[in-house]
Amino acid sequence: MSDLTPQSETPTPTTDKITQAARETIYLCNFRVSVDGEWLCLRELNDISLTPDPEPAHEGNDPIAIERLNLMNMAKLSIKGLIESALNLGRTLDSDYAPLQQFFVVMEHCLKHGLKTKKTFLGQNKSFWGALELVEKLTPEAGEITASVKDLPGLKTPLGRGRAWLRLALMQKKLSDYMKTIINRKDLLSEFYEPNALMMEEEGAVIAGLLVGLNVIDANLCMKGEDLDSQVGVIDFSMYLKDGGHSSKSAEGDGQITAILDQKNYVEELNRHLSASVNNLQAKVDALEKSNTKLTEELAVANNRIITLQEDVERVKEESSYQLESRKALRSDSAADGQALGETRKQLKEETLLRLDVEKELEVQIGMKQEMELSMKMLEKDICEKQDALVELRQQLEDLRTINQQLSHKSQSADASSKQKSDVIARLEEKINQMSGTVKQLETSEKHLVKQARNLNSAAGKLLHLQQ
Repeated sequence: MSDLTPQSETPTPTTDKITQAARETIYLCNFRVSVDGEWLCLRELNDISLTPDPEPAHEGNDPIAIERLNLMNMAKLSIKGLIESALNLGRTLDSDYAPLQQFFVVMEHCLKHGLKTKKTFLGQNKSFWGALELVEKLTPEAGEITASVKDLPGLKTPLGRGRAWLRLALMQKKLSDYMKTIINRKDLLSEFYEPNALMMEEEGAVIAGLLVGLNVIDANLCMKGEDLDSQVGVIDFSMYLKDGGHSSKSAEGDGQITAILDQKNYVEELNRHLSASVNNLQAKVDALEKSNTKLTEELAVANNRIITLQEDVERVKEESSYQLESRKALRSDSAADGQALGETRKQLKEETLLRLDVEKELEVQIGMKQEMELSMKMLEKDICEKQDALVELRQQLEDLRTINQQLSHKSQSADASSKQKSDVIARLEEKINQMSGTVKQLETSEKHLVKQARNLNSAAGKLLHLQQ
């Protein structure tokens, strides 16, 4: 009869699963988990209009301490995920990078925890910008960041200025130092935070120490035109609640696809630059060919002019010799021919001057011809060098096209593998659903068996009583 009695203290596989799930559960206070499309989101209760039903308080636990612990764990996860993904990505991070956006959202929740509400004539104000302004007083080198934030034209609220300050401090790689500076001065922080706030307790110092690891990444964030005032800080839990093996494999596959796409974009950009340089060199070669043709025509004209001048010189020489001979003949004539001799001398003098001018011009033309020949040789040498460079550039362009084709094939294979992985994941999810249904059926059957055992136990007790 004792064998039929159910042992309540003996663990079963179902209870083990339930106990393990309870240990892995993240308990959150003042937050609400909701589904937004395909995302699992965490919204603060102050940010939504509908308040959920109050959950039963855990006995022996302080809700504020649980909030601090959960925020510290979320900060650890976001910082670790950001560093690992940035190192796998291997390039400078920009504003659209999802892990970086989630890190700023988590830091914003950490800085908002335990803030004192200040009443103004416009209403209640609750912002961590006043606490961040303390850094300028404690560390003079932080004044540049504060001045840059105040000079940004698109920021109108203290919340937007605080978000811009976090981004500038991360780019400067001083975020950890600045956070340690203000956390060490709790006497100043008490003006902005409650005594049990995260920034006033040990969790804030732990987060400031974790921020040191962010100095290994480079970020280039453009805040002009970005609406930092009206952004809604929602934590995406799907980035941290995934299965470890699957997330690592998918992250590795996404990293490979991203690297391939980056290489493809780089090769295409280099291809465009090389095509532009080839077109520029081709235009320069065409211009040099045109100038070469023009210089060749000018050289032919100069040669023709030199030949004409040489013929004129020969003609002048013949005429001068003829004049000399006629002068000798005139000397033998009578004095009556003196007037003709004077005219001949005058004409001879003019012809001599003309000859000197022609010789000077001939020397000038010869010098110009030599200079043109030298320039032609230099142009031919330059054209040969440009043609060699053009051949090399075309060869590089062909190599880059080959690399581009290989990268496109790799990208197609990576897309096919990712599609196969998604199919496998869908089948696994379907099997998991089937197994969960089987587990529910087993639990139902277990309840029936326990009930039957109790009935049999009671029946056996009655039979024993009747036998007695």
